[in-house]
Amino acid sequence: MGSTEVATKPHAVCIPLPAQSHIKAMLKFAKLLHHRGFHITFVNTEFNHKRFLKSLGSNSLDGLPDFRFEAIPDSLPDSDEDATQDVTLLCESVRKQNLLAPFHALLAKLNNDAISTSSNPPVTCIVSDGFMSTFTITAAEEIGAPIVLFYTIAACSFMGFKQLRAVVEKGLAPLKDESCFTNGYLDTVLDWIPGMRDIRLRDLPTFLQTTNPDDIIFNFVMEATDRAHEASAVVLHTFDALEPDVLDALSSMLPHVYTVGPLQLHLNQIPEHPLKMGYSLWKEETECLDWLNTKAPNSVVYVNFGSIAVMTPEQLVEFGWGLANSRFPFFWVIRPDLVIGESAILPPEFVAETKERSLIAGWCPQEQVLNHPSVGGFLTHSGWNSTVESLTAGVPMLCWPFFGDQQMDCRYTCNEWGIGMEISNDVKRDEVEKLVKELMEGEKGKKMKNKVMEWKKLAEEATGPHGSSSTDLDNLVNQVLLRKS
Repeated sequence: MGSTEVATKPHAVCIPLPAQSHIKAMLKFAKLLHHRGFHITFVNTEFNHKRFLKSLGSNSLDGLPDFRFEAIPDSLPDSDEDATQDVTLLCESVRKQNLLAPFHALLAKLNNDAISTSSNPPVTCIVSDGFMSTFTITAAEEIGAPIVLFYTIAACSFMGFKQLRAVVEKGLAPLKDESCFTNGYLDTVLDWIPGMRDIRLRDLPTFLQTTNPDDIIFNFVMEATDRAHEASAVVLHTFDALEPDVLDALSSMLPHVYTVGPLQLHLNQIPEHPLKMGYSLWKEETECLDWLNTKAPNSVVYVNFGSIAVMTPEQLVEFGWGLANSRFPFFWVIRPDLVIGESAILPPEFVAETKERSLIAGWCPQEQVLNHPSVGGFLTHSGWNSTVESLTAGVPMLCWPFFGDQQMDCRYTCNEWGIGMEISNDVKRDEVEKLVKELMEGEKGKKMKNKVMEWKKLAEEATGPHGSSSTDLDNLVNQVLLRKS
């Protein structure tokens, strides 16, 4: 082995699903690998690459000599720059393998550069979002590199996606007709899912709630776990103590399952990463932190429905009055595209009534907000990043799941972990008011706060020196990513 080979760094190509929460989790994971000596190429779609430049500044993606950003086309029509792309079109593009050729060309280019310049090592492994596996596994095979599938979701949700084929085989989905939405059919309990109990049809990924067998998203998410066993490893953003039963079941179904979460707790233990860019596709407004500084400890309700969830104008108003009538101060993030088909307008009397004790912003640095001492509760859509961030900050939740894996996250948050309460889908201000009061000052709220502090401690132990997530991360790096194929 010549001296040049000895000096060659391992080179991981990281490719997230092109959506905010997936990019954020993958970028954290990439930073951890970079800290462990990997050269990183992080691959966004051109659309999201442009959005990052817009939200973070034109030099934000210059990266570092050994942490580079690349972009590939997603073959979608151009869309409004400051909103999430059409999920159906995106899934269809991935399913049709539209990204395979550009991704493969990028890998070839990186390997050619490695031959012509000494600054770029050849690609040694691929870290792909699990939902991109339909084409990334093929690309990894073509270049003979190990591939790790990183599913940026809970183990319970991953199991839900993995069981969709069985749900179809048993004739439970797609739904026979529209009446299934109203006749209690979705409350059917499935007692055959490994490592899980009392799971209802409605807790599984919502994409099965279609009457169309050819539904694009439904088929896309079913295919997302079909090839998981072909990967060198499956990585989940959770920790062992949080989901022991379902993780046991998964590890008997798949050869190598690693739990590495919560990622932020690993990052907190290393010196600040030299890559200074944030994770957000929207510009984050930081004035909210000054406002929170003026509030008493545990007194503020933080409200944010994530990057994709949408609601009707009526739901927005019901949430608004429920928060107002609770009399607690609240900080509410209302994205530009939160309300379906129109701008989010709250009635002037609501604004007048709450202006002393409320703040509304378009986007914010969520983890800083959740870790602020004045925040006492989180009204959330139960996205997985938000759930993990709330748990690690020790903040109990009110859950209003919107779609995808959020129903399962909500089910576990409220029923298994005891750190949340669900708001019914059909939002009514009285219920919102009642639950906010319970969360912030009721008996159940106190219990949830104690419970979430216990989980926070367990999350810290998992990412501590000999914790389960730290050990899994070490093993993943040494046994899989650094393995000579």
